[in-house]
Amino acid sequence: MSTFKTSIDRLYTGPDRSSVLFRYFMFAFDLATMIYFIAVTPFPKTELRQIINGILAIIIFFDFVARLWIAPSKKEHLSRVYVWADIIVLATLVLNPLLTVDLAFLRILRGMRLAHSFYLLQDLRGSSRFFRLREDAVVAGLNLVVFVFTTASAVFTFFVTDRHGVSAYVDALYFTVTTFTTTGYGDITPTTVGGKLMAIGIMVIGVSLFLHLARVIVMPSKVNQTCNHCGLTRHDSDAVHCKHCGAVVHIKTEGAS
Repeated sequence: MSTFKTSIDRLYTGPDRSSVLFRYFMFAFDLATMIYFIAVTPFPKTELRQIINGILAIIIFFDFVARLWIAPSKKEHLSRVYVWADIIVLATLVLNPLLTVDLAFLRILRGMRLAHSFYLLQDLRGSSRFFRLREDAVVAGLNLVVFVFTTASAVFTFFVTDRHGVSAYVDALYFTVTTFTTTGYGDITPTTVGGKLMAIGIMVIGVSLFLHLARVIVMPSKVNQTCNHCGLTRHDSDAVHCKHCGAVVHIKTEGAS
């Protein structure tokens, strides 16, 4: 069993090529599941969709168990927001058929894992100069996308009266974007107390995420590299020494061994 655990740990955390390819595969799987959950929202449930959801639930469950099993600190691992997002996704896949309220929109939270996988981020920093220089903007952009589509799907589920097809979902998406950008054309407006409270939440959270994205785009590019001497994590992309303590920092670049 210890040998099997070591093999699993190597896949999720190891530096070798097969481990890196496995992490990229899991990234592609996470991205594909998020796109799938968004794409099926406007359409009625079918037997094929239930089968696909069951298969996804099994894969996500084993991925969740494997990550928890190899985690050095189970408590710290369970405290991470994207882990709770996985728990919510699994709960909706398993329990949603038994509930009177459709909570399928919460499955889009699966996208949070895209920007919060530590070892995948390390891989991307070492292999992609674009990501290394724009990591904060990419992560902020992903968080904003997850928020927009999760919220739009919630609006579609609870507040769109004519819930049929893509056009109704586009209305929900349109309302979400015009609300969080404070454009407010007024052609689609909430009429219930719940709808108005939802709009307030969209504005408060959405504006914060949007401003954060704008801020990291215009700020000078920094890279994530922890200084072994003082622990400073943010450095200029061409830094050789830590600005805080002067120690040498080894920032990974293409071709670095």
